[in-house]
Amino acid sequence: MSSQEKIFVVVNPTLDKQVALDRALITSQLITPRPEVCVFVAVDSNTVNLDARNPSIYRDTDWFEQQIHRPLKEAGLQYRIEVSWSNDWQGSIMASAKHFGATRIMIRAGKPIKSKRFIFAESKWELLKEATCPVVLVRDEAKPLRKVVLAAVNFQASRINQETLNKNILERGMDLAESYGADFHVVNAYIDSLLYPDRGRLAKHTGLKQSNTHVVKGYTDEVISKVSKQIDADVVIIGTLGQTGLTKSRRGNTAERVISALDVDVLVVNSEY
Repeated sequence: MSSQEKIFVVVNPTLDKQVALDRALITSQLITPRPEVCVFVAVDSNTVNLDARNPSIYRDTDWFEQQIHRPLKEAGLQYRIEVSWSNDWQGSIMASAKHFGATRIMIRAGKPIKSKRFIFAESKWELLKEATCPVVLVRDEAKPLRKVVLAAVNFQASRINQETLNKNILERGMDLAESYGADFHVVNAYIDSLLYPDRGRLAKHTGLKQSNTHVVKGYTDEVISKVSKQIDADVVIIGTLGQTGLTKSRRGNTAERVISALDVDVLVVNSEY
């Protein structure tokens, strides 16, 4: 990428370890020119105990110096810090990221919770659906490397918004792989053999050799997880349809199942950008 990236990192001050900031610092060393970083400090009241007796909701100037200022200064990055006390966690992130001109948002995903129907609070899901730039969900124990990038597409779908989403996923994936000097792969799952994805069309859109194109029969979440492990992917790019019409009321169960099935960082793209 030729223009400077602007990475927007969401920090939860009640946590002792800031994996999203750690990943942003590592990522910044792999990108030329070095990105500008905005560290957004805010608490999601839907997921954090805000009781006054919780010692983790109190942070002093030493915490800010050690956890935020020092690592950013040592990385030699241009940065800014914003602190929000809005009770609209998702809305404040979106407003601040837009004002900053963010090209990607990085936020901790937490460990997959496969025993629950939904792995995200509604506020985080709204962020994924409505963000105006890609959102990187950072896993606590994911590999920090960016040597293999895997993009998940749905080329058997014929709807215009899905075709747009495929295009956005591929463009983001190619840009990401190029900026990191990483190996780029594409996966397309399918269930119905009558709707087998056109490999030729997929190859034409990606320019990839056959060994980097994976068309596999099975449920989307299981296929993506399987291929991710087979190629040792460091980051997986998936898509979610933007906020138009009835999609405003849908959580996107397929996307949530895919995220839950993966133990690596996930970059979420929607059809609006």
